[in-house]
Amino acid sequence: MTKVNLQTLNTALDALPKYYPGPGGVAAVMQGGKVLASRAWGYTNLASSQPMTGGTRLPICSITKQFTCQVLLAEIAYPSRLDARVAEFLPAFTGQLPTLRQLSDNQSGLRDYWALTVLQGAFAEQPFRREDALPLLARMKTGHFAPGTQYSYCNCNFRILSEIIESETGESLATLYDRHIWTPAGMKTTVLTSDTSRPEDGVVGYEGSDSTGYFPAQNGIYWIGDAGISASLYDMMAYEAWIDATRDDANSLYRRASAGPVFGDGTPARYGNGVAHRTMAGLAVTGHGGALRGFRAQRFNAAEARLSVVVMFNHEASAYGAAEGLILAALDQKAPDPVPVPDGWDGQWLGPNNLLTKVESGRSSAMLHYATGAEALTLTANNTLAAPGVELARTAEGMMLKRAGDNSFALLTPLVVVDIADGTEIAGHYQSSELNADLQIEARGGGVYARFKGMLGEGPMERVVPAGKDVWTLATRRSMDAPAPGDWTLIVKRNETGGVSGIELGCWLARGIYYQRN
Repeated sequence: MTKVNLQTLNTALDALPKYYPGPGGVAAVMQGGKVLASRAWGYTNLASSQPMTGGTRLPICSITKQFTCQVLLAEIAYPSRLDARVAEFLPAFTGQLPTLRQLSDNQSGLRDYWALTVLQGAFAEQPFRREDALPLLARMKTGHFAPGTQYSYCNCNFRILSEIIESETGESLATLYDRHIWTPAGMKTTVLTSDTSRPEDGVVGYEGSDSTGYFPAQNGIYWIGDAGISASLYDMMAYEAWIDATRDDANSLYRRASAGPVFGDGTPARYGNGVAHRTMAGLAVTGHGGALRGFRAQRFNAAEARLSVVVMFNHEASAYGAAEGLILAALDQKAPDPVPVPDGWDGQWLGPNNLLTKVESGRSSAMLHYATGAEALTLTANNTLAAPGVELARTAEGMMLKRAGDNSFALLTPLVVVDIADGTEIAGHYQSSELNADLQIEARGGGVYARFKGMLGEGPMERVVPAGKDVWTLATRRSMDAPAPGDWTLIVKRNETGGVSGIELGCWLARGIYYQRN
């Protein structure tokens, strides 16, 4: 097995509360199925000063997705025979329907239903019951790309899978999780906590930061299939030990689920069966992160080194960054010193799918604003800016954005920055036949605001800010899911006389939605 430096590993673990501050957390590093070192610090509840321990059950959030896919593989010998059942959940869909495998690989092309809750008028704190999900899915008429051609994170993929699994087996997902994974792995206290308003063990998730203070997050979502599992650090260590113990069994569930995925054209993909694939410290690593308002989680497994890392917080610091740092520390490596980013990279463009794309460079990295959150790009030896799965390059034709992780390549269209624009021209009422939902834009004293209305209610006013000619942004910083969808790009559509006829609205999770002006 790859040699681990216990001194640097323990130093890194001791530093987690400092570099990832918040109410509390747990972390562990394992090799060969054995615990090398672990930590638990802080509190599950600041008000009651209840301590965080290795036995405290925390939401593992989207890490749940790989459990759902493993149950599918265990229960359904040939999942493709159920592909036609996807139509039951998308009765209004007019395009090509995704297969179960494309759902499992986040290649469905469906718009994420948690992003769509914003457009359906939801407030961040309101309840979302199990029975609310399927009517929302049933409204979808189109996707934002053809199934199998690209990657886009989409929670409703796994919600559809869970409904099909339970229907086909006649058993609850919790029962199937327990039979195929929890009991074999020795995850003794793991449960399915679908109702996020009632976390296990009295744990409280916190929003905020050291600069704002920490305040309890309010969650009201019912999750099943796409999230919902609660597990302790001890449970997650048992899961990693089970993965290691079955690593040489070609029929083991995790080995089957983590087999290399591909896109429809045969191009290798970075996500499949609820498992993300990446490279760290020169090692192939599989894993997944999780985010619920007030909670963050991350697990990684480097099969070649037989090394596993688990990090869970009851606050919103980067569990991904913490887990990656522990892998580097265990292998006695450190991130390479960044090369200063030269001038000339900053700007904004219309990128793939007509989404606003911006680059803001700093001393040692540049922040790419395109997907849900900003991505830090560093200068490469080829004089490009890059991060795992993303590359920004200057070509003779212009700026090229390559998102290999998405299977997307696009020449960017330059967009001149506009700081001030007359919002009265776009003020008015708009309606989306795609969503059967409404958008109201208002201009007040130089400020521009928008409100969404749909099947979930009438949402809050959000600021709308000019970005370029006939291009605006609307930022959603808080939503039912976490993290929020981020910036929506609003592109003004005009008729033959130059009047505003409609708006195309989109973000990375939900693209190309047209609203007709009334």
